[in-house]
Amino acid sequence: MKAFVVDKYKKMGALRLADMPEPDVGANDVLVRIQATAINLLDSKVRDGEFKLFLPYKPPFILGHDLAGTVLRVGAHVRGFKAGDQVYGRPRDHRVGTFAETISVDQADLALKPASLTMEEAASIPLVGLTAWQALVEVGKVKPGQKVFIQAGSGGVGTFAIQLAKHLGATVATTTSSKNIDPVKSLGADVVIDYKTQDFEQVLSGYDLVLNSQDAATLAKSLNVLKPGGQVISISGPPDLPFAQSLKLDLFFRLLTRILSRRTLKQAKARGVGFRFLFMYANGAQLAQIAALIDAGVIRPVVDRVFPFAQTAEALAYVETGRAKGKVVVKVAD
Repeated sequence: MKAFVVDKYKKMGALRLADMPEPDVGANDVLVRIQATAINLLDSKVRDGEFKLFLPYKPPFILGHDLAGTVLRVGAHVRGFKAGDQVYGRPRDHRVGTFAETISVDQADLALKPASLTMEEAASIPLVGLTAWQALVEVGKVKPGQKVFIQAGSGGVGTFAIQLAKHLGATVATTTSSKNIDPVKSLGADVVIDYKTQDFEQVLSGYDLVLNSQDAATLAKSLNVLKPGGQVISISGPPDLPFAQSLKLDLFFRLLTRILSRRTLKQAKARGVGFRFLFMYANGAQLAQIAALIDAGVIRPVVDRVFPFAQTAEALAYVETGRAKGKVVVKVAD
């Protein structure tokens, strides 16, 4: 099969189109013909080697974390899917590789594709949808009447998280540039801050939850907009001890995460608020719930551009510019 691979860890390293072996299909696996995938900044970070200490891949490896496609065949123990089903998903860590024509995925990581979406639209959802769901529903437990601040509202996670938070009954604030104010308002944002001319720390107060996706300085400021008992959930670091425990990392890495998160945890404690680092994980059951919301019209995908499979490397470079509004998708096959 054709696939885009990383030959070695390197910052801004090139992807290579290669012929790779067809994937093995275990008893619990589903073989999927990929029709569309999506680009995430996570792909850049994996390629650059930012996670290789605790999430190693042996080069050459196939990049890519989102898929939508059609089931070709299933393993002996698979009961929820059959050949011909249209599915979408985010393969679990150590089994990623959606910049390819086919992939073998554990059945627990897949869900039936939202019927109302094209393959390209469906491929834009899994990683950002699961990130928002796990932050707002699983960890944040957002309730009606709460106030939620979602950073970078025009980005992939932001466009999804705004809609989900509104569905959960929250008042939603976000940041974006002036040209994207109307688009994020159309998604449900109640308070929109132009980050180029306004300081959100001076505008917001009394918030129950912040979904942080920016740098350390923004994280520190985010602690100040929370009310006592509120919490920041960060998808951009620093990693904390529960994260290390969830990956069953050894004592060295547990100590390292304690050191990396110590300052933020100290600041949070001084303000009477909480901090949690979120590294999203694959979950087909959650994707099934997300699909139901999409087909009910509660959430809609926001796709910036669709690239052909041959231009996967160009699509990744475009995402790295930071100019994308919503998700960037690659059409792999018809």
